[in-house]
Amino acid sequence: MERTLSIIKPDAVAKGVVGKILDRFESNGLKIAATRKMQLSRADAEAFYAVHSERPFFGDLVDFMISGPVVVSVLEGEGALIKNRNLMGATNPKEAEAGTIRADFAENIDANAVHGSDSLENAAVEIAFFFSEREIS
Repeated sequence: MERTLSIIKPDAVAKGVVGKILDRFESNGLKIAATRKMQLSRADAEAFYAVHSERPFFGDLVDFMISGPVVVSVLEGEGALIKNRNLMGATNPKEAEAGTIRADFAENIDANAVHGSDSLENAAVEIAFFFSEREIS
């Protein structure tokens, strides 16, 4: 069964839409195999987003991701990765299709409500960053 990682970002947690977002996953055939609400440390955020460390937005991204709690989840199902990416919508909520998570809950390209793995290889790495295999069921 395919797995992917989802992070509900601080902006969406602060808005109180975690339940609505998790419901979108389940209503669209994705099983929540593991989930945890947590506060990322600066070191956590820097390590998780290390792939972007040379990009000009890295510092702002890290600051945003540690600005409040996040909800990390392992989503599981047939075609989980692409299904999650379709549910999220475009990175920029102004370009996201109506009815997607970002169109409905995101403020802007920086505070865009959710993160989702962009490949199966990255999903495996991202899942292992937050969860041990025995925490996933």
